[in-house]
Amino acid sequence: MKTFDIDGVICMGNWVGVRPSPGDVIITGRSYEEADETNAFLHSNGITNQVYYNPVKFEDKSRESSGEHKAVIISRLITDGQKVLCHFEDDEVQAQIIERKTGLPVVLLKHNLVNKENVRRDSNGNELT
Repeated sequence: MKTFDIDGVICMGNWVGVRPSPGDVIITGRSYEEADETNAFLHSNGITNQVYYNPVKFEDKSRESSGEHKAVIISRLITDGQKVLCHFEDDEVQAQIIERKTGLPVVLLKHNLVNKENVRRDSNGNELT
């Protein structure tokens, strides 16, 4: 399996970027409080993979805490016997944390198409102001 971030990987604003295959897993820095609009975006685009949400409140998450969350989930998957090949990520800060904590290769997508800071998105993937 491969693991995927959402913002900047799957969600490129209001369009889909890199799509996970069946059996892949989505590990997002988005808070559990953002699950409804996130699930609506994914399902409206035919993406039904399992999603692991960040367990912190929206206002408490950061790029660093999101990277830590992703590393914990990846480590748990590996400990549970899953063969994780790589993680797709667009945030350099989070990629470094994931690589350092898990040893897993990270495919880093470099672009400036989405905001890497803590922003909310609607069910279409558009940034809310």
